[in-house]
Amino acid sequence: MDLIDKERRALLQHAARALGLVGVVIAAFCLSLPGVVEADVLPSVLIVLAGQAAALVMVGRSSHIGWPALTIVLGCGALVLAQLPFDGTVSASLPIALAPLAAAGIGAVGTVLSEGRARWMLWALGTLASSLLVALAGPTRGLISVPAIAALAGWAITLIIGIWVTAGVRRGLRRIAQIGLAHQAERQASETEAQRRQSARLLHDTVLATLTLLAHSGVGVSADALRQQAAEDARLLRQLRLGSTPMPRFSGSYSLEPVGETTLGTTLESVKQRFLRMGLTVRWHGTGQVLLPNDVLDAFLLALAECLENVRRHAGVTEADVTITESDDALRAVVTDAGVGFDPTAITTERLGFSESVVARLRDVGGNTRVFSTPGAGTTVMLEVPR
Repeated sequence: MDLIDKERRALLQHAARALGLVGVVIAAFCLSLPGVVEADVLPSVLIVLAGQAAALVMVGRSSHIGWPALTIVLGCGALVLAQLPFDGTVSASLPIALAPLAAAGIGAVGTVLSEGRARWMLWALGTLASSLLVALAGPTRGLISVPAIAALAGWAITLIIGIWVTAGVRRGLRRIAQIGLAHQAERQASETEAQRRQSARLLHDTVLATLTLLAHSGVGVSADALRQQAAEDARLLRQLRLGSTPMPRFSGSYSLEPVGETTLGTTLESVKQRFLRMGLTVRWHGTGQVLLPNDVLDAFLLALAECLENVRRHAGVTEADVTITESDDALRAVVTDAGVGFDPTAITTERLGFSESVVARLRDVGGNTRVFSTPGAGTTVMLEVPR
């Protein structure tokens, strides 16, 4: 935000310098025309105008209020010198020649005088002094004249430009701040939702699975298998209580261990042993040793285990096949059973066991899931994760 405000000031300073230098050059040209200014006075006027031009250059480089003040003083000095001598012999075209100097050469600093009480006072003094000096120039010396009105208009226009740019930038900064707050709130809501979904997955895949077995009196599962499964759940819960809370690195990704490289073959064995204890015979085919990042491996193994759990609980069979294959950029597992099958289109979002623990889990690590099943004809699920 400070950088944007700094750029705003620099923009106004550069605009004041450019407009002021143009006004000084035009005024110097007009005053140099024959008969406009006394020949003896002209060199002094041009020297003062040169000093004013140097002050305008510094206005474009520095935000110090002293440089606009010096520009006004030198500009008004040039307006006074151009009217010498005061014996009534001043050219009638002098006010017209002085108007560009007052309106642009001096009035340009109005763009940098649009904020702060001291700058407003300096703008008022500069406007009054330069407009009066232009009005009093020439033989008529009328307070209301076209050159005087032009000088006053130049000061007003540059002030309006400064106010408009300042207000626009500050309004933009407020909008940016509001967008930032909205983005932060949305990100926090997204992270909270991701954490909720991760907790639901973790609970579904561990404690709820064990409680379901207990609710059915452990039918088809030995007492030792139930005890071992409950012990594993207790170990996980104990780790969570000790501070290993699965915080999301991105939606759906949690792990109790640092991300690294883990061999698939050394962790796949735990899945095999789990379902062997649970009474589901799984025939394993294909690759046994593949290196994967821990977050990808966690998602892959948990999704694979959930697919086998679905076979054990819903397929009505005691056997399944798992074929693992690999390519240069992906690892795939195909889980097949000859059970009762189901209609994939009938799966609702409330079914965490598949939509969250399988599909969403793999999607969050860049993988995907495909399901092929027909009621009465078994089920095939293909899991794919990047390597």
